Amino acid sequence: MNKRHIIGILFVLLISCIVICKELSTINIATLIKDANLINIFYCVLIFVILAFSFLCESFILVILNYEQNSLIPPFWSFVRVSLVQSLFNAITPMSTGGQPAQIVALKQMGISVGKATSVLLMKFIIYQISVFGIYIFAFVTCFQSILAKFDGIAVFIFIGFILHISSIIFLLFILFAHNFTVKLTKKIGNFLFYLIKSKKLSNWQNNVLNQIDNFYVEGEKLRSNKMKLFCCFCLTLLQLLCFYSVPFFILLALNLNCSWLAVTKINVMNTLFMSIVPIPGAEGGAEFGFQKLFSTFIDSKSLLVLALFLWRFATYFLEIILGLIFWTIKPKKHY
Repeated sequence: MNKRHIIGILFVLLISCIVICKELSTINIATLIKDANLINIFYCVLIFVILAFSFLCESFILVILNYEQNSLIPPFWSFVRVSLVQSLFNAITPMSTGGQPAQIVALKQMGISVGKATSVLLMKFIIYQISVFGIYIFAFVTCFQSILAKFDGIAVFIFIGFILHISSIIFLLFILFAHNFTVKLTKKIGNFLFYLIKSKKLSNWQNNVLNQIDNFYVEGEKLRSNKMKLFCCFCLTLLQLLCFYSVPFFILLALNLNCSWLAVTKINVMNTLFMSIVPIPGAEGGAEFGFQKLFSTFIDSKSLLVLALFLWRFATYFLEIILGLIFWTIKPKKHY
């Protein structure tokens, strides 16, 4: 962790304090305390159990992808550490760009080579993107129209986030299932741009993109050659995603509010799409704004809405930072 990451943590804390103070200024504190005293502890505990299960699923995915016959298997907690380190650096870097490099470092600290670590994470990325593809499509098709009718301003940004995500996933699918076509298309686009703009940087960009295409294709072929490993990782990824996206539902239950799991989960997916285009670490400010707008559909009381927001941000964001910092300081033994 370098100075830039420490600045990122301090920046996140500063913005969080501003947001918390702003939200508290809009409600009656006595009412908030009264609502907090009525929280259902059982569902609060269940929230953290679900989040723990989500991290365990991700850790098992790393174990499965890293597994090779007749090789030493590092202790499971080392892979849990990798997942938490990823969450930490996703939380403190813009657009969650720091998670994967941090995972490579964490895997290297276990004695796994950079090449093997990169291969494992590319396979994990492919599985994650294909898994989340169906969730995004289903939530968008069944939920976007109602959001557009009620919150047309935020709907525009959700639409942009959806298009960006789906476009990148479709491009990934082209790489995996139409590799030669994708390479030819990329070369033609690159050559056309180079014809318009004579630039060495553009040529380097084209070479980098072609290298990435080949890397994704190679890792995709590895996955397809081991269908059992692929199936297990897909199932675990879907469980991980469903657990994470279900957190707001259990928060509403903890606040003694009756709601539909499917409806709340779809709204949370929409909020995730909105957050994905906020270029601030942890989507600070944007995450809170999106949550309050979208979840006001289920919560009439302003104090309950703020309480739900605080619980959600602590469980899915600040807790990850705290646990990530703790596990980052605990260095694993090398096992290779």
